[in-house]
Amino acid sequence: MRRVWGIIILLGFLIAVSACSQEEDATADGDSTITYAYWDKNQEDMLKGIVQEFNQEYPNIHVKLELTPYDQYFTKLDAAATGGGLPDVFWMNGPNFVKYASNDMLEPINEYIEEDNLDLSPYPEGLLGLYQYEKTTYALPKDYDTVGLWYNKELFDKAGVSYPDETWKWEDLVDASKKLTNPDKDIYGVAAYIQDAQASYFNTILANNGYVISEDKKESGFDDPNTIEGLQKYHDLIHKHEVSPTHAQMETTEAASMFESGKVAMLFQASYMIPQFKANEYTNENVDVALLPEMKKRANVIHGLGNVIAKNSANKAAAWEFVKFLSSEKAATMQAESGIIPAYEGTQDAWLKSTPNFNLQAFLDMAEVAEPYPVSKDTDKWSSIIQDNLAKAWSGQMTVEEASEVIDKEMEKVLEEE
Repeated sequence: MRRVWGIIILLGFLIAVSACSQEEDATADGDSTITYAYWDKNQEDMLKGIVQEFNQEYPNIHVKLELTPYDQYFTKLDAAATGGGLPDVFWMNGPNFVKYASNDMLEPINEYIEEDNLDLSPYPEGLLGLYQYEKTTYALPKDYDTVGLWYNKELFDKAGVSYPDETWKWEDLVDASKKLTNPDKDIYGVAAYIQDAQASYFNTILANNGYVISEDKKESGFDDPNTIEGLQKYHDLIHKHEVSPTHAQMETTEAASMFESGKVAMLFQASYMIPQFKANEYTNENVDVALLPEMKKRANVIHGLGNVIAKNSANKAAAWEFVKFLSSEKAATMQAESGIIPAYEGTQDAWLKSTPNFNLQAFLDMAEVAEPYPVSKDTDKWSSIIQDNLAKAWSGQMTVEEASEVIDKEMEKVLEEE
């Protein structure tokens, strides 16, 4: 019996020693491996550089990067949230924020901010407000983006057309597009795509004095004549003026790809495409960007990403240190140099200098006439309604007015349920 107890005691001792050894190893390693999820491959190298800089200060916090393409990103997050396995830190956008915050999936960071006496003054108030729910802050801003008119200088020069500038009205864009379109060579003056609402038709709605959703988030704007007219003008580029590829063509080949191959002369596109156009040899040498043309006014959508912490993270302290660094002046400068507009005020000069061959000032100027990205609690639901019905209008199955009527009715139902 004594021998048995001796064996038990010895085993207990060995287990304790092993546990202590593991604890020492964990302490040496920081016991803080965290995951960081994002969706833009164009930013991958920059993010790796930020992690390296972060590890200069926090060598014991190991960051595992998880890239998921945007069209799969939130589907994957939703599944992970259901299973309690969200990444420790991840990118969040306006359309999905309220859903995650209201369902207690995100870690509130007010106390972290107060304990560290973190100065929030360098961040735009609009972006901070975008990630607040019921007076609670859940994210620090990462970046912001506005929309400009990208154009192909080579195609403009060959057609003898003057480059876009701050004097351009919508009619100037239409006239230039007609001169730039060359059916024999499959070259189009502009691409009136709808696959990215933020970079495309949202802007013609706003510029025509329309709106997507009311400020109180209770009403759809798709019964507003200005909204319908703004959509119609964009739609006419395909079906009336015939200066844009068809919806079917742009479903097969993305508008940005057509632009990069010299088949489209102009493109509404956001500043988040700078790294891609910079990396492409053809666009890096042959394109530039200007202000969007005026309709009834000049306007565009502004949006920005935030870095959030999962409520169920087992490494919240380490995650917070990483989130702070991601939104620091150092990280913002690295973003700026890679072509991303940083949210941290005072680092935009580095962004302007990052790509001198592009007129990046246009995006900062567009920020002065920008309106917030339209969101509500169930943004995804009504966004799908808009996309599905506009796709039918763009493919010729219904008119813009018919599509707007359907959108308005279905969107109002969603908003009522909210």
